[in-house]
Formats: sequence, C-alpha cells, structure tokens
Amino acid sequence: MVHVRSTQQRRRQAASKGVVLIGVCVVTVLIFSFVTITLLNILHFYHFVTFDNDSIRIEASSNGLRKKPQSSLNSNSNTDTLLRDPPTLQKNVTIAYAVTVTGCGKDPLIEGAAVLQHSIRTRASRAYHSHFVVFYPPEAAMCVEPLQSLGFELIPRQVLVNVSDIQGDFLRTQITSNGCCGEKELLKLEAYTLVQYPIVVHLDLDVLILQSMDALYNSMLLQQPVPSTILQSPSQSIPTQVNAFFTYDYNMVQPHVQYKPVQGGFLVLRPSLQVYQEYKDIVLKGDFRQNKGWGGLVGPFYGSMTFQGIVPYYYNVLKVGKQSVELNRCIYNQMADNPRTGKTVNDQVSGKCRTNTETCEDCRERPIQDIVTTHYTLCQKPWWCVPHNANTLQHRLCRQLTQVWYQVRSELEKSWERSGQGPGTYDVEQFYGFCTKPGKEGYVPMVLP
Repeated sequence: MVHVRSTQQRRRQAASKGVVLIGVCVVTVLIFSFVTITLLNILHFYHFVTFDNDSIRIEASSNGLRKKPQSSLNSNSNTDTLLRDPPTLQKNVTIAYAVTVTGCGKDPLIEGAAVLQHSIRTRASRAYHSHFVVFYPPEAAMCVEPLQSLGFELIPRQVLVNVSDIQGDFLRTQITSNGCCGEKELLKLEAYTLVQYPIVVHLDLDVLILQSMDALYNSMLLQQPVPSTILQSPSQSIPTQVNAFFTYDYNMVQPHVQYKPVQGGFLVLRPSLQVYQEYKDIVLKGDFRQNKGWGGLVGPFYGSMTFQGIVPYYYNVLKVGKQSVELNRCIYNQMADNPRTGKTVNDQVSGKCRTNTETCEDCRERPIQDIVTTHYTLCQKPWWCVPHNANTLQHRLCRQLTQVWYQVRSELEKSWERSGQGPGTYDVEQFYGFCTKPGKEGYVPMVLP
C-alpha cells in the first residue's frame, strides 16, 4: 500500500514539473514573438540608405527590406533625404573632393594638390570616406598625370558648351578673356555631374583643410541643423534641404552692390544632372549684359562671366532662398581679408563694411583654432616662401596659416617614410626646412614617391 502511494506521488510531481516546463516554454515563445514583432515594426519606419558604386538604395517596405535597383532610381537618387542616423550609415558614405586644372602653369600644382589631399584625409571628416577627382581639359593631360599616383581620379572634360553656340553676343565675344582662365573656369561646374556621390566639395589647389567639415555634411545628408555660429549672418533663413554651401568674395565689389560674387575656391554642393543642365542652358542663352552682368543683376566683376558669377546668379536669382547657405568667411574659406573699404593702420580699420552692414567682423582677428578651411589668396601662395614677418593683423594670421601648410607637408613627407624636414635653413620653425630663402626661388620642390 505504501509502495502504491509513493508511486502516485512521484507521478503527480512529474506531471506538475511538466506543466511548469510547458508554461516556461510558452512564456519564452511569447516574449520572443513580441521582441521580433517590435523589431520588425522599427525597421518598417526606419529607412536605411547606403551609397556604393552601383547606387543601390535599401529602403523599408511592408514586406521588410528590399533592394531598389539602379534602373528604378532617378539620376539624383543617392542624395535622397536620410531620415535617420543609424550608427553605421556615415561609414558607408563617400564624399568626393574635386579640383580643376585649366592648364599648365609655373606654380607647383601637383604639390598643392598633394598637401590639400593630405589635409582632407587627416582633418576633413571623422565620419565619411573620401574620393579625389581632378577635372581638366584634354590638352592639360600631361600636367595632371602625376596626380593619378596620389590617388586622384583623372576626368578629362570639355567646357559644358561651345563658345560659338552662345546666343548672347556680348558673352560669346568676351568670355574667353574673362577672369583668370576664360571659359575654362566653367569646368568647375563638372562637379555637378558626379551624381554617384551624395556630396561634392570643389576646392582650389591653394586651399587647406584645418578641421572637420562634418557639420556641413550632416546638415545636407541627415538634416541636422546648421550651427548658427558658422553662418555669415546667424539670422539668415536656412532651406529645408541645403544643396550648396559657399562664401562670398566681398572684396570684389562695392558694399552697395546687391549680388556678391561667390568666392571661386570653395563650394560644397549636392550633385545633380538637372542642375548641370540648367547651368548649361544659362550659358547657352548668354544673358550677360554689358556693365550689368547675368540677367542684368549679377556682375560685372572679376570672373563674373564664369564660375564666380554664374553660381550666385543661379542660387540667388533663379533659386533665391531655396537651396543655398552662405557660410562665415572667417571660418570657411578664410583669406585674411580687410572687412572694410579703408586702410588698416596700427591694426585699426577704417571705411565702410564691405558686407554693407553697420558692423562687420575682421577675419584677421579670428583665432586659427576657429578656422575650418583657408584659401591662400591675400596671404600669397605658401610655396612662395613669404615670411610674413610684419607685425600687422594680416601678416600675423598669414604667418600662422602658412606655417600650417608646411606642417601638413611635413606630415605628408613623414607618411612617405621620410624625415619630414627639408634641407633648407631659412626660418626652419616656420617652413620646416622646405625654404632656403624668402621668395619663390627659395622653395624646395617636393619629390613624389
């Protein structure tokens, strides 16, 4: 009798354990199902976008993630708004950095490109990849060939229109002698054709990057707010989608002139074949009027018939207030320029603000730690070995900016397993041994690896 009861008890205990085990399994399945459904819902609302050589877009659908082939996208699909910022997104995005060589000259353009490239690789971004492009007319092929060994993609291009096809008589007869390079300056507009990249940064070869430009890229790709501290006017209206960042060259025109020239050495743009075609149509129409400029509004000034005039005409007249943002020229494309019409005596400036405002910042007083990019115009080319020893506002900043260029060259030389120090003994702390005396003749040329 005792044995029978003991057996029954064991059976009841085993059944009880079975019920508990089944309950645990059911709860586990329910929890797993809830987590899975939640994750799928999250994926449904989030768009994950990647950019690669095939311009394939991954986006959410009611059936999960699907791959959209190239044939179903328009030419500008890789610049669609990114609605979220997944942790891995930026690592998959490549920014194109483009330069244009219009012809062969005496300046060491290859060295300028090499130092600029190194500054981009080491300073321009902490989140995005970089690709390097050089546009040039076919007759300049020999001049740019060494850049291929540095990792530049060589892209020969003709000017977007034949000069003989321009309808406007004045533009057709004058454009070839306008500005530094005539109609070849329009080759910079080829940057708009690089639609395989979400952003293209076009720079002159005498530019240097000092700090990260991610604030601009995040604004264009992730719709993050543009910091008011980097705007020329903190109160300016910011478009919902920014398609271009630039600075103006206020020194080219009088303060009262409404439409200022864009400074030609710096343009951050969203590439688009449609915009490129619009530029082409503008040039072909040729509505550049003598003494009045594009559409009778933009110009004339130095280079107004080409890049420096057509870009502000496009963004400020044809697309006014819709696509572009003016950056603070003391932070981006810093040139150490006098902000007023008068002379500077004993660090005191006089005259009217070139911005046509009551007050204006003197970029020469900006700490170098604030500067993101600099353009060696008024400071002269760094390879001219200008010492900037004069104790004035402009020379003090120019000396610092010139020293940074040689610092980057030294870093580049070290990356090639060299000492990073040149053989020169002139002002070594400033020029790192790459100048033997002041002036162009004192520069020690770079030997590419």
